[in-house]
Amino acid sequence: MIKFKILFLALPAVLMAVSGGGSREYQFQIESERSMQVGETLKYEVSYSLLKLGSVVLKVKDKKTVNGRTFYTTAAYIDSYSGIPFVDLHQIYESHLSDKMQSEYFRGLVKYDKYTSYTEYNFNYNKGIIGVKKGRVYPPQIWTDSITTADHNYQDGLSIFYFARMNFGTNKTVDIPCFVNEEKVSTRINFYTAVSDVSIDAVDYDISCLYLDGETDFVSVFGLTGYFEGWFSNDEASIPIIAKMKVIIGNITLELKEWKREGWKPPRY
Repeated sequence: MIKFKILFLALPAVLMAVSGGGSREYQFQIESERSMQVGETLKYEVSYSLLKLGSVVLKVKDKKTVNGRTFYTTAAYIDSYSGIPFVDLHQIYESHLSDKMQSEYFRGLVKYDKYTSYTEYNFNYNKGIIGVKKGRVYPPQIWTDSITTADHNYQDGLSIFYFARMNFGTNKTVDIPCFVNEEKVSTRINFYTAVSDVSIDAVDYDISCLYLDGETDFVSVFGLTGYFEGWFSNDEASIPIIAKMKVIIGNITLELKEWKREGWKPPRY
């Protein structure tokens, strides 16, 4: 029971990691021509060896301009398949991020048998603070209501996924400040420019992809620990095609199964 829950809780943490050492460099810019598109919907199947555990659906829900700046609303929906022994997981994560691909707001909902819990982070960079709220949705109950300092522009567990997508283009390694589990941590991602071919069941040809990897030396709330890697479409959409990661008891794979993005199809290798 515990093993399957650990595996499935790792799903939204495809790109979340802590640097394994070395100096931190927080100066970076988005250098590519990648683009986000409102309405984009990506569905992934999650597997552990031959066992299909469930699905992850990622959406770009909204885009708005405020004082000349663009902001996006993104969401992730995580559901276990029915009939999986001892697993009945349903989670929703929402992240509001700026055109600089930094988190402005994060909300996570975890549905249990008798109640749904929530976690909210409000990033107020002008005041240099992060507001944290945790509690139960209904009947309403607040468990935590606190603030901490924001000494960097941060990513949350979902916004970092979009940061990675928008940041391909050169060979580089970046350490990214993140606020995860009410802790200030750092994510290291290694980007590469070599093109490789990737095969998935949803497409009858090899897909042209770019690659990233990284490693974590801690265990996140989602169970991710150690090495992770991902293959993204080699085009302006930079769609994740396959992701592999190490969790506490083994390795899981996320594979693209369905997508909705106007004018897009996987680029042929």
